[in-house]
Amino acid sequence: MKRIIFVFVSILSLCVTHTTAQEIGPKEELVWYTDITKAAEVSNASNKPIFAFFTGSDWCGWCKKLQAHVFSKKEFIRWAHENVVLVELDFPRGKQLSPELQQQNSSLQRTFGVQGYPTVWLFFMSPQTGGTRYSINALGSTGYPGGAEMGREEVKFINDANAILAKKTVK
Repeated sequence: MKRIIFVFVSILSLCVTHTTAQEIGPKEELVWYTDITKAAEVSNASNKPIFAFFTGSDWCGWCKKLQAHVFSKKEFIRWAHENVVLVELDFPRGKQLSPELQQQNSSLQRTFGVQGYPTVWLFFMSPQTGGTRYSINALGSTGYPGGAEMGREEVKFINDANAILAKKTVK
């Protein structure tokens, strides 16, 4: 397993003081965290990996397709509730994020070497002594499910994600 250690110098101490979760309905819709520390707490408590969606929400066409063709489907919603903690790491062009959120997202983008959108990374994140260092157990990454049967993109995406989750090790 690939292990990455990184430091959120002031991000974690000042970090986003609230979590922006888009909860539309219980068990029917998805909850997306934007605060990685809150997502890590939920991940560690539930022993579910973080599902980090790197997106350009207001400009990336493939990101919008992934949301429409995969994330909005009941099969994916069920799968996500059972298997992962969702985090949206946004890089918008037409709206302004808080400086803390921009710094957090950029730090994670550098940590994972994300160069294109959409990118999804699945990983565990555990705090180290002192609270500013984290250990990351990266399971793998994926993106839009290329080559999927039209109208069944969620099936290929879930299969690809399950192959990544098969790498899951006990923390």
